[in-house]
Amino acid sequence: MSWRERKEEETYNDEEVKARLNEELSHWYLENGWIRRKYKTSGWKGTLMVVNTIGHLAEAAFHHPDMTVSYAFVIVKLMNHAAKGITNKDFELAHKIEEVIMWQPGNEKGALIGTPDDPRFKYIKYD
Repeated sequence: MSWRERKEEETYNDEEVKARLNEELSHWYLENGWIRRKYKTSGWKGTLMVVNTIGHLAEAAFHHPDMTVSYAFVIVKLMNHAAKGITNKDFELAHKIEEVIMWQPGNEKGALIGTPDDPRFKYIKYD
């Protein structure tokens, strides 16, 4: 069955989760029933920006991750509590988080140049 054919609350087994992460979200991994991602930052201000961005996306989606927050990193954990497993909701929110947090305008053609390559302005460590 294709992931597009799954019902909203239908869960994936571990092998399916790992295969989909490998194919779509290479920096995410499965651990103890959660899909996870660690974002490294350049310090507390960067960490707060990452946390607030994820908070906005989660609230807009009405699907809320667990997070571990430290001085220079944020760990995001997703699992559908109601379904008691990983569902399309988790993958979709992971994709949106990844897209926004790892966005680098300087790699695109356009007027936005991105954060200068200077430690005074860096806030996240891109993979």
